[in-house]
Amino acid sequence: MGKKIPLWQVLIVLLFAILCFTHGSGVLGRAFGDAFACSYGELHIPLVVAAVFAAIVAALNGWKWSFIENGIVACINRAMAALLILMTVGILMGAWIAAGVVPAMIYYGLAILKPSIFLIAACLLCFICAMATGSSWTTVGTIGVALVGIGTALGLNIAMCGGAMVAGAYAGDKMSPMSDTTNLSPAMAGTDLFTHIKHMMWTVTPSFIIALIVYGIMGFMSSGGEADMSMAAELQASIKECFDINLALLIPPCIVIAMVIFKIPALPGLFGGIAVAMVLGSIFQGIHLGDWYGYLHYGFAFADPDAVDPFLVDLLTRGGLDGMMWTISMGFAALAFGGIMEATGMLETLVDVMSRLAKGAKGLMLTTIVTTILTLMICCDQYMALLLPGAMFREKFEDMRLAPENLSRILEDAGTVVSPIIPWTTCAMTMSSFMGIPAISYAPYAILCWVNPFVSAFYAITGISVHKLSDEEYERILANREKTRQEALEALKA
Repeated sequence: MGKKIPLWQVLIVLLFAILCFTHGSGVLGRAFGDAFACSYGELHIPLVVAAVFAAIVAALNGWKWSFIENGIVACINRAMAALLILMTVGILMGAWIAAGVVPAMIYYGLAILKPSIFLIAACLLCFICAMATGSSWTTVGTIGVALVGIGTALGLNIAMCGGAMVAGAYAGDKMSPMSDTTNLSPAMAGTDLFTHIKHMMWTVTPSFIIALIVYGIMGFMSSGGEADMSMAAELQASIKECFDINLALLIPPCIVIAMVIFKIPALPGLFGGIAVAMVLGSIFQGIHLGDWYGYLHYGFAFADPDAVDPFLVDLLTRGGLDGMMWTISMGFAALAFGGIMEATGMLETLVDVMSRLAKGAKGLMLTTIVTTILTLMICCDQYMALLLPGAMFREKFEDMRLAPENLSRILEDAGTVVSPIIPWTTCAMTMSSFMGIPAISYAPYAILCWVNPFVSAFYAITGISVHKLSDEEYERILANREKTRQEALEALKA
């Protein structure tokens, strides 16, 4: 173990990491010109470079590589359950799409579109699609594009339409067990997936209801002509041509909902959803047993994509174990960076500075909300907004006897949901490019994204829905900490 790393060096590590993230994602080039341009556009290698730099700074302060390596492994081990779930979710998505489960959800969702309640319908439809696919990006990039055209035909304010779609997509993304961020947040906080989802209902439900009420008022106040529903009708027709659609295909989503309610462990429940979808797919879509291996591994793809509606191809060509490896590999890189920061005491130094603002449990939760939003604004990426504050405040929450689901909920309330309304983040730029609507235009109308952090802060102040650790749970956490510390010392001695 080395000496305590000074705050100024920790800040240099953070500044270097931010530069790597903003350069690698292309944000720096867009802000300052071609001299800083980067065509890479992803965060995997920038995270690796930042981790290497952090390790070098730690080594210069006397930290042994064996201890640093053990810190990386310990951090990854804590998230291993979530990574296994992510792999299983990839398999589930491949099965659900091939079986016609996801197409059925989209098909029936399109049926709710009516001109007089377009904003509400668009928000609900994006919510349903994001719940089904676990991806707000895919939802807005496919169904969202069609909805922009329909909203234009209605004569509605297109920025309103964009805000409603983004709000619905991110609400569905948050509540979907197939979402990577919904799996990542509980992994960082130290809780399980379905406890996290149930706890988020306290903030998502009122925020979503408020958003729908506002969209209802906006929709009835907006003037417009008759809607051209041909785009939605064409998409429904394409789904019917490619899949045998019936209500029985909604059984697997009902199983997932029941799984959340009855607290069935995530992995067995997900594999149950996969098995039911495979049976239904074989019955209704005529999928041969030997073809399932390809769908489960590589995801779904149309045999002749040129003969299918392009929107449908973009929406459904995804899933599979292999398709989830992009997210998992980034998770490994991010956890390596976080593990180095944690094991060498750099995160502790930052927490000590931030904790001076936190007085008691209420202050700690409010400070976490603010820190998460600031991390999002600085790092320009929702994943870092979940990873860094999650690692920084995890032990502080435990010491305050606050259950880990409180932290995981705050990370999503202030990280995931806020990301599309900060114009320079990767999420906002992606949404803007999909819809052709500047983020600064649609952001004021993404009601849920604004309301959610304030609802979270309200619960923090009032104590409503804030879960406490029992004495037994707290003792178990302390024992696990001591075990991890002893393992690290043993590795150092070895």
